Amino acid sequence: MKTFMNFDALILLSGGLDSVVSLSYIIHNFKYDKILALFFDYGQKVVNQELNAVQNICKFYDIDLKEIKLNFLENLIDKTEAPNINENDLDNVNICLNTAKSVWVPNRNALFLNIAATFCDKYNIKNIVIGINKEEGVTFPDNKIEFIELQNKVFEYSTLNKPKIIAPMSNFTKNQIVETGIRLKAPFEFIFSCYNSKTGKHCGSCESCKRLLRALQMNNQVNLINQIFN
Repeated sequence: MKTFMNFDALILLSGGLDSVVSLSYIIHNFKYDKILALFFDYGQKVVNQELNAVQNICKFYDIDLKEIKLNFLENLIDKTEAPNINENDLDNVNICLNTAKSVWVPNRNALFLNIAATFCDKYNIKNIVIGINKEEGVTFPDNKIEFIELQNKVFEYSTLNKPKIIAPMSNFTKNQIVETGIRLKAPFEFIFSCYNSKTGKHCGSCESCKRLLRALQMNNQVNLINQIFN
């Protein structure tokens, strides 16, 4: 069995915009060079696309990857397609609350973070990195910094080594995250941030796609838009 000693950090890596730029951020700003990525397969509709993205990203940064299957969770999630949304409605809280409800995975971030903390406690890894953002924190309560602060307090009691959760993008909008990723030369060509895609391309119509598309447009990333969406 492989051991995971002497890692600077463990990151929850989904292959989406927030987690990829968070990874790039800790590599460039914290100078972490030994990182363990956790990818969770919980029966999500786009698991193959996400895993492919994560594998490419881990290869790009030369970091270790562990895939964890959560078969029980597959029976607790809704696999219907997320609703399409108009870009003009991205700041309409009521509409986005409906989208959030349609893609909600029960207790997901808390579950993932606690699994990560288990690895940290066993292998004395001091930092857990998660990609959450201010923009979606409006409708996803487990994207709020308050959630992270509470979870850190839990780890003071539930673990011996007391790992700390780092959320580099927690106060950033998607626009700011894209801007940061461009500056850090994050591998945008590998990201996958879509709820509904049946191929390797983003559907371009779900809320996650619309937020990514708007952020890329605001940063004048025409080539990336064509590569990711067309």
